[in-house]
Order: sequence, then C-alpha cells, then structure tokens
Amino acid sequence: MTIGPAISIRNLAKTYAGGKRALDDVSFDVPAGQIFGLLGPNGAGKSTLINILAGLVNKTSGSASIWGFDIDADPRNAKRSIGIVPQEIVFDPFFTPAEVLEIQAGYYGVPKAARRTLELLAAVHLSDKANAYSRTLSGGMKRRLLIAKALVHTPPVIVLDEPTAGVDVELRRQLWELVGQLNADGVTVVLTTHYLEEAEELCDRIAIINHGKLIADKPTKELVGMAREKVVVLTLDKDPAAMPSQAAFQKCVKLDDHTLEITYDRDRINAGEVMALVQAQGLGIVDVTTREPDLEDVFVSLTTEG
Repeated sequence: MTIGPAISIRNLAKTYAGGKRALDDVSFDVPAGQIFGLLGPNGAGKSTLINILAGLVNKTSGSASIWGFDIDADPRNAKRSIGIVPQEIVFDPFFTPAEVLEIQAGYYGVPKAARRTLELLAAVHLSDKANAYSRTLSGGMKRRLLIAKALVHTPPVIVLDEPTAGVDVELRRQLWELVGQLNADGVTVVLTTHYLEEAEELCDRIAIINHGKLIADKPTKELVGMAREKVVVLTLDKDPAAMPSQAAFQKCVKLDDHTLEITYDRDRINAGEVMALVQAQGLGIVDVTTREPDLEDVFVSLTTEG
C-alpha cells in the first residue's frame, strides 16, 4: 500500500498534433482515501488527464504516478492500481453482466479462484441480471455495470468520469450511495462532474482545470470560502423610486415591484448594513432572505477570470 498520495502529478503537459495544448504544466496530488473532485468546463483538459492516467494517451512531458507506481517506469502496476469508469457505455451488449466481469478480470490476469464476479454484481445491485444480455439493461443498470467492471482487479483508486450525466434523480442518488460505500471501504475516488452541488457535497478536496491549467486545488470548504459575493433578497413595502447603490454592491436587480436582489462583497459590507442603506432611502423591509456563496459561485468566478 502506498504511503504517499494516491495519485501524484508533476508538471504534466500534453500538446496534440497541430499545436493544441490540452494540459499546461499541471501539478497536484490526490490524497489517499479521499473523494477528490476534478472539475472544469468542457474542453478544459480533464479527459486528457484521465486518459493519460489510464494509458490511453501519451503525455508530452512531466510525470504521473498512481499508488506510488510511475506510469512510465512501471506501467503494469500503475494500471493495476486504477479503475476507470468512462462516460461512454463500453462493453459487448451480447455478453451477460457476469461474462463482462469475467472477461475483464481475465484481461487483468485475475485467477478464477480470486474473481469477485457475484460479489461485485451484488454490490451494484445487479445480481438478478447476472445472466441477462447486457443490451437488455436499462441505462442506469449499464452505468452500475461499468463501475463493477472497473473494480474487478480490486484497484485502490477509481476514476468516475461524469458518472451521473443524463441519469435521473433516483439513479443519481443510488450511484452516490455506491461511491460513498466504496470510499468507506478504503477506495480513493476521483470524480469529474458538471453537477457542482454534488461535488460540493461529496468531495473532500477539489481541483479545477481551465484551458489546460490548474487554477485551484484546495479542500472543498476552503475553496467555497473563497467566494466573496453574497446575495440578499429584500421584500419592500413599496415600489422603490430608485435603485439603491453602494460601492460594495456587485449588482442590484429588481425582481418585481416590491422585491430587490442585491449582490454584495461580503468583505466590504454585511447584510445589516445593506438593509440599513435600503431603509435610509425611505423603504420599509417586509421580508429578508439571504443566500450563502457556494461552489458554483467560486467555479464561475475562477473559470471566467481564466
């Protein structure tokens, strides 16, 4: 078992033919035992990074190791230390789930006596479909089969690339329960997702990539704490003749004749001072709601600046 990080990436770069630079001097560590979020807009370089770790894309420069094994110096052990769950459905639809797992285990040289086919199918709630053709499975069942497929060689690290893209709310909940159980069992999970509220809830630490560069790598709570903006919605006793203004206000929007939404810099002014400024204009406040900044606010801010 590794003593250091589950994944260590140093000065990783990838330039495709034609000059497209997908990764530009990226360095970060994925701590062992955590759920780690890898976020970024479409085309940011996330898939390239994952494919380099999986051995599907050759890096241009830099280094990467998985569970202490360098992907160049010791590719066999590096690949045995990671399981990849891709966005696409990738298995033969004419095999049964049990056959899919048996074949995948064979690719990794897992002896028949050590294979966990039935155990994995039970873990992803597919025991009753073990001998059905995979093409007859629902979309959610296929997603769960992909996770079981990535676990046949018992890797200490698993990468989930957009596992809940296009799935319904109930399936999303089931998948996150499964991810939580895997992590509780000691598996390090790397997650990419566009559902930022899920990343905020699930991930211990988050890295954000934009235009091939690493622009953030912090514990989730610390990252969310970077947000400087806060929103207060005020229901007034009458229609304001003029919009309140103050240097610390990022924006002031009239939602209807009696409601204002004010976004302000929480480092320069607080909610009480905002309300006092509004009342100073002769406006009575009937109701107040506030919204704390979240991961989406930070993500939008960082990627827009990038």
